[in-house]
Amino acid sequence: MNALRPDSKRCLVTGASGYIGGRLVPELLARGHSVRCLVRDPDRLRDQPWRADVDVVPGDVTRPETLTGALDGVDAAYYLVHSLGTGPSFETTDREAARAFGAAAAAAGVTRIVYLGGLVPTAVPEADLSPHLRSRAEVGRILRSSGVPTAELRAAVIIGSGSASFEMLRYLTERLPAMVTPRWVSTRIQPIAVRDVLGYLAAAADLPPEVNRTFDIGGPDVLDYRQMMRRYARAAGLRRRLIVPVPVLTPRLSSHWVGLVTPVPNSIARPLVESLRHEVVCGEHDIAGWIPDPPNGLTGFDQAVTLALRRIKDADVATRWSSASLPGAPSDPLPTDPDWAGGSLYQDIRERTVTASVTAVWRVIEGIGGDNGWYSFPLAWALRGWLDRAVGGVGLRRGRRDPARLRVGDSLDFWRVEEIEPGRLLRLRAEMRLPGLAWLELSVTPDGEHGARYRQRALFHPHGLAGHAYWWAIAPFHSAVFGGMARNITERALRAD
Repeated sequence: MNALRPDSKRCLVTGASGYIGGRLVPELLARGHSVRCLVRDPDRLRDQPWRADVDVVPGDVTRPETLTGALDGVDAAYYLVHSLGTGPSFETTDREAARAFGAAAAAAGVTRIVYLGGLVPTAVPEADLSPHLRSRAEVGRILRSSGVPTAELRAAVIIGSGSASFEMLRYLTERLPAMVTPRWVSTRIQPIAVRDVLGYLAAAADLPPEVNRTFDIGGPDVLDYRQMMRRYARAAGLRRRLIVPVPVLTPRLSSHWVGLVTPVPNSIARPLVESLRHEVVCGEHDIAGWIPDPPNGLTGFDQAVTLALRRIKDADVATRWSSASLPGAPSDPLPTDPDWAGGSLYQDIRERTVTASVTAVWRVIEGIGGDNGWYSFPLAWALRGWLDRAVGGVGLRRGRRDPARLRVGDSLDFWRVEEIEPGRLLRLRAEMRLPGLAWLELSVTPDGEHGARYRQRALFHPHGLAGHAYWWAIAPFHSAVFGGMARNITERALRAD
């Protein structure tokens, strides 16, 4: 437990299960503040190393009735949520959520709102901005007019291990030694390291009450995307990339191109790409008057990339862009009754006894997915991933946050960890596009003195006739996919033991 400062504040963090929120919480704790987290599903924070040091309240900024209690007694409220990629109505959702949050904060007597928005091009009328940037600017304006002093920090591309922008840059550069690119690769950008973003956010809790404005935040380098890719290649020890920009790739087409090459799905890639149409360079650095630059200066692009690559190599990635649930992804818990919700629950159950230790079997279970694969019919898994990407899903390339360890809430290819009981059970919830809800449950128990019993259960709750048709259409492949998985996992554990 961190000792509280005499001037410590009670901070509410929304989006604590997301990329920035999950990193901001320990930063606030380290500065001596007390922290309350507002999350839709408190279990998503269960395995965070800082969980015991914070209060967690269930709630949602789109449900105003959940905000009153969450904001009670709060000094500084961090607004770190948005509806990126939820569909054509996302601007309305963001607008209504911001209004509700601002009103609830004012009613609760909150003295400071801190909001992380997007860097807005100064010479571009708001009506001509991408919908994503336009919505971020509108949210900031709503919060600033709420009656609660608001610091809106506007950032462009955030460089850090696991950020969506960094993953996009990383995969484009590493996978394409030569590429034909959209013309936005020539757009000037002022990236900022995630460590500097967190520093600004945490310090903003102490801003005086008269501060109610926007602040542009950026690192010391102004680069175009082509320069960023080439400097990334140099930092990663790759050969120089050949980049040929062409004018014919529209944001829609280039977002599909990004989605094809990187793990970032089209629903997220498109807003990011559209935001790169205009130059995003800081118009001021006024924040230094209230929050001084670090003693050694802000982190340069090359150093930010080097730090991010080091964390990836050391498997020390605290959060990823996929830490937050994707918009529209199923969140229903595993049903315990076959007649749950009045419908069918299909199951495929496989069990095997193996003369390996429980520990050896568990090690294989917890290491599944990502670079380790799924231990059966790789082509079938790859094809399912490609089909999911084709219909706008996440596909099979999100990988893992950590190569060996999992925690509740982690994304794992096109699954998410719903439950984990170390040494015994792993339950994954599907986030691919399906006509229903699906889970995959892997467990191990002792069997005699020197063996283990492996149990594998795939479950599917169909939605309508399409769901039933889907299950029976893939049923002929279950033996190869699920049977092969059970066999190969136990054989791998036996060899490892």
